[in-house]
Amino acid sequence: MTDIAPPDLRPANPRFSSGPCAKRPGWTLDALSDAPLGRSHRAKFGKAKLAQAIDDTRSVLGVPADYRIGIVPGSDTGAVEMAMWSLLGERPVDMLAWESFGAGWVTDAVKQLKLADARVFEAPYGEIVDFSQVDFNRDVVFTWNGTTSGVRMPNGDAIPADREGLTICDATSAAFAQDLPYDKLDVVTFSWQKVLGGEGAHGVLILSPRAVERLLTYKPAWPLPKIFRLTSGGKLIEGIFKGETINTPSMLCVEDYLDALQWAKGLGGLDALKARADRNLAAIERFVEANDWIDFLAKGRDIRSNTSVCLQFTAPEIVALPKDAQEAFAKGVASKLEKEGVALDIGAYRDAPPGLRIWAGATVETADLEALMPWIAYAYEAQKAALAQAA
Repeated sequence: MTDIAPPDLRPANPRFSSGPCAKRPGWTLDALSDAPLGRSHRAKFGKAKLAQAIDDTRSVLGVPADYRIGIVPGSDTGAVEMAMWSLLGERPVDMLAWESFGAGWVTDAVKQLKLADARVFEAPYGEIVDFSQVDFNRDVVFTWNGTTSGVRMPNGDAIPADREGLTICDATSAAFAQDLPYDKLDVVTFSWQKVLGGEGAHGVLILSPRAVERLLTYKPAWPLPKIFRLTSGGKLIEGIFKGETINTPSMLCVEDYLDALQWAKGLGGLDALKARADRNLAAIERFVEANDWIDFLAKGRDIRSNTSVCLQFTAPEIVALPKDAQEAFAKGVASKLEKEGVALDIGAYRDAPPGLRIWAGATVETADLEALMPWIAYAYEAQKAALAQAA
C-alpha cells in the first residue's frame, strides 16, 4: 500500500515522450488536409511546399540569410552523418560526447571513418566536457542539448569567432527551444520530430558559408553514398536547399511540419517557443525543490535542459541498491505512471543512469506537467512500498 492517495487531477495529455514528441496543442488530422498526397514531390505544388518549409524554418529560427537550409533523409541522424561524411577529414577533429548520441558520433569518426587525427573528449552523464581543452582550429563535433542526459550548452561563448575549423552541431532537441548562436556554428542539424512535435524520418541540415566553402574545396578520401552527396561536378547541389530533396520525402510529414511552423509563428516565433519550454522546466524545478528524494541528472543549473529533462532518484535507500535494482525501481515508477495513463514513455534512455526522462518542449502544456508531478510522487511511494514488501 502507498502512503498517499492517487492524485485527483490527471494530465489532459499524457504524452511526454522525448521523440517523437507531443503534437502541438489542438492538433488534429484535419491539419494535414492540404497535403499533396499521390502527387510528385518534384511537381510544382510539391516543390512549393518544401520551399515553404525551408523559408518558414529560416523565419522562425532566425537563420542568417547566407546560411543554406536543406531537408534531408534519415532524421537528425541522417543530417549529422551527411555532414560528418562530407566535411570531416580535411583537418584534425575534436569529438565531444556527454551522452549516447554524441558517443555515437565518436564511434562513426573513429571506427567508421577511421580518422587518425581524432581526439575524443567525454564527460559523464549530467556533465559537459571542459571546453578549455578543445582546439577550435580543428573541426569540432558535438551535441548542443543531450537528449538522453538532460544537459545543454549554456551558450556559445567557448567557441571563438576566429576559429579555423568547422563546428558541427547536433541540435536536434535544442532547435526551437534554445538560443543557437549561428555565428559560432557552421553546421546545425535537427529533426522536426522533437520541439515541434513533427513526424519522424526527416532531418534538417543548416550550412554556414564556411561549411559550403569546405564542400567546394575538399573531397573526402572515402566514397560517398548518393544519399550523402551535397556536391556534383565540384559545385554545390543548390536544389537541395530550395526544396529539391535528395530522395522522396513524405509530403504528409512535410504538411505536418508546415502546420507546426504556422503554430509557432502564431505564438510569436522562437521567443514564445523558448518561453513555453522554460515555463515547463520551471514546473518540474518546483517539484524537485520540494522533494529531497529526486533531483536533476544535470549537475548544474546553467547546463540543465529545458526540453529533455532527466531526473534521478536520490533517496539513500535507493542509491544504496545495486545498479540493476535501481534500474528495476525506476522502470517500476515509469510503468506505474503508464498503467495509470498519466505519463507515457518517460523511462530513462537505455544507456543513461536509472531514472525518468520527461519531455518539456514547447508542444507540452505546463498544466499537464503540473498535473503529472504529484503522480510521480504517488508512483514513487508505490514502488517503495513494493520494494519494502519484497524485502
